[in-house]
Order: sequence, then C-alpha cells, then structure tokens
Amino acid sequence: MTDPELAARRYVLSEHTETVTSLLCCADSVAESWNDEATADETNVTTNRKRSTTDREAVVEPLSRTLREYGLLAEFPTVLSGAISAGGFSMQAAPVPAPPYVAITSRGPVLRATVSAGRLVISFRVFDVVRDGHNRYVRGANDPETAVSVELK
Repeated sequence: MTDPELAARRYVLSEHTETVTSLLCCADSVAESWNDEATADETNVTTNRKRSTTDREAVVEPLSRTLREYGLLAEFPTVLSGAISAGGFSMQAAPVPAPPYVAITSRGPVLRATVSAGRLVISFRVFDVVRDGHNRYVRGANDPETAVSVELK
C-alpha cells in the first residue's frame, strides 16, 4: 500500500468510524432480510453457513435504500473529499452522492475520484460473492478494519 493509500485509509477509519460502523449495521439489516435460498441438498449445511441470496438486486437495491434512509449516502462525498485531502491530493470538482463518485455495488459502496496520480478508489466490502455453480451473495466484512479498502489505480 502506498503512502497516499495508507493515509486515506487511516483517515476513513479514524475520522469516519461512525459512518463505517453504521454502514456495517445497514449491511446486517439487508442480509437479515434475505430468504435463505438453500435447496433440499443444502439443508444439512444451512445452519453452518451465512444467509445468502443469488439475486444481485436483493443486495444493491435494499442497501441503496437503507443507506439513503440513514443519511449515509449523503455522507459519502464528505468521506471521499477528506480521504483525497489526507492522501495529499485535490479535486477539481466537489463529489456528489451519485456516480461517478459514489456507486453502490453488490459488494458494497465504492467511492472514487480522479486525482493527479490516477484514480483513488475506496471500497467498503460488506458483501462477498461466493461462486459455487452460481453467484451467491453473503454478508462480508463485519468490522471497519477489514471492510475498508483504499487503492490508487
């Protein structure tokens, strides 16, 4: 991890702990809403695995709605701006809570901005994709340290 990536990640984890923790709670809420899609063959292992869904829209749409309801979607541009500054960069335009700056993916929110050194991308990996014959979405990272990823591309 480069110094700007590390500085941006430290900023997010220290200055926006409450936002990240709230995001994790929102992801928990989304995962709890899923009807587990275990088949009869999987019934014996259902209790040993996380709730899951194969429907991408059961991840993205409820997460987007929940983030909007709790005011987190509106908070993400502030997180992105601060991380850019912490990394030693600047932006030409103020980010908004919509693409290309903020996108809600099947793995969680992604914040991104073009800076002088390339593209700063902050990912919150709150869901994982398990590929076992089909894509199955499961609840991912459950603490801020493992949820936050920062890359300079």
